[in-house]
Amino acid sequence: MKQKNSNLKRTKNFDPWFKLKQFTSARIGLGRSGVGIPTKEFLEFQMAHAKAKDAVLTEINFQPIKKWLEKEKIINLELESACRNREIYLTRPDLGRILSENCNAKFKTKQQNQKVKQTSISISLVVVDGLSSSALDNNIIPLFQMLLPELKKKFSIAPVSLVKNGRVAIGDEISFLQKTDICIVFIGERPGLSSPDSLGVYLTYKTKPGTTDERRNCISNIRKGGLDYPLAVKKILYLVEESIYKKISGVKLKDNTNLLN
Repeated sequence: MKQKNSNLKRTKNFDPWFKLKQFTSARIGLGRSGVGIPTKEFLEFQMAHAKAKDAVLTEINFQPIKKWLEKEKIINLELESACRNREIYLTRPDLGRILSENCNAKFKTKQQNQKVKQTSISISLVVVDGLSSSALDNNIIPLFQMLLPELKKKFSIAPVSLVKNGRVAIGDEISFLQKTDICIVFIGERPGLSSPDSLGVYLTYKTKPGTTDERRNCISNIRKGGLDYPLAVKKILYLVEESIYKKISGVKLKDNTNLLN
């Protein structure tokens, strides 16, 4: 009888964890088969691990994003960090924070040839592959579709930078060269075993090379099944407005969007 009961299908009527599982993608209440977990759960874990590895190791293809930006008549520039490949990127975080010598020269030339009409406030948008290329593949275009029209209403947008093998801090150098007031970095976050495609957003006011992380505001886990795009856009716009008004960013600037109606 005990053996028969242990083999019962874990349906919503039988599984006491069922209700809680509706609110999280975390692996809870996996069950047990002997001294291990059920085969189905084990195979799903292996698949999640493989997706996480693919997200980190797969090189980004910026062409779909470039095509969309060009369709929207948004100036963009492909750049890369001082890391020549993913292996160097994973072992030398310091090189991922700076532009390569070739890109630095290319960037300066591009800036000279493409002057951006400046308003009182200008913004750098920096799209970086980071630790998950799939985060950009899945999220950056739908997020930009909602965000860019709102930013354009009030601010001057510098050419969008598409950076390969970059870290968050590479946005400091780009924003400094573009002479913008706000830097917003969109980057693939370190994959979790239930979220290989999470996008992170980092906002910094008046940044420059050497800026430390306490000066940044972070919005994390932007993806389907995580923080949805409308709420992410609301948070980004709020932080931009508050950062400009208070002339600060980072630990001194709080995200109080939950207090808004």
